[in-house]
Amino acid sequence: MAKPLSLEKILFSQGFGTRRYCSDLVYAELVKINGVLAEDPDERIPPENLQLEVDGETWEFHEKAYVAFHKPVGYECSHKTSHHPSIYGLLPQPLVERGIQCVGRLDHDTTGLILMSDDGQFIHRMTTPKKNIGKVYQITAAEDLTEEQLQHLLKGVVLDDDPKPCFAKACVQRSSRVLEMTIVEGRYHQVKRMMAAVGNHVAQLHRLSIGEYTLPQDLPEGEWRWLYPNDLKQLSVSLADS
Repeated sequence: MAKPLSLEKILFSQGFGTRRYCSDLVYAELVKINGVLAEDPDERIPPENLQLEVDGETWEFHEKAYVAFHKPVGYECSHKTSHHPSIYGLLPQPLVERGIQCVGRLDHDTTGLILMSDDGQFIHRMTTPKKNIGKVYQITAAEDLTEEQLQHLLKGVVLDDDPKPCFAKACVQRSSRVLEMTIVEGRYHQVKRMMAAVGNHVAQLHRLSIGEYTLPQDLPEGEWRWLYPNDLKQLSVSLADS
């Protein structure tokens, strides 16, 4: 059981502002603890199963943030964007303030599952090639797919910046132009470049899953949800590992 923490420290850890501002939120009667109005920012509270309400917004306490996000088209996975708005503008400010980061990125024109966290060890474990965690992409090709192209992807293609071949771990053709491809690496524009290397072109790209965790069908574009221990197990990691 985690030791109790002061309410001020809890609010600060969740990204609600400086310690002074967090205290002021309590004094302004804007904080509830499990439905009860808080009065003392120094009150020590057990963090397990803690539900906060801050200025009318409900918030689950999470010592570390692990989040699934459904990225829409037209957004960049960066704080300092070049030509498009940032996905961080679609997240609650407390998540941004606590330093949540993308676990790998998707291009501005790619949609689908992105994992986000403020746990540096978790980010490293999820992005290191040593973990061999597969990512499944749904590719809508510009031209009809051929068996020769699929076999080429499975056998490996050489990209122009690296003599080491890129392999598709699996290829499942869903229709004449729709392919689900699993890769375990994360090179720059890898899927698009692999498709170009076999003589086709990506018209649309959508990430369906990472590890055994699949983007929830009921999670709309631009929305997020917490990941819990059972979700992390599907990612081949656990809270204890990270």
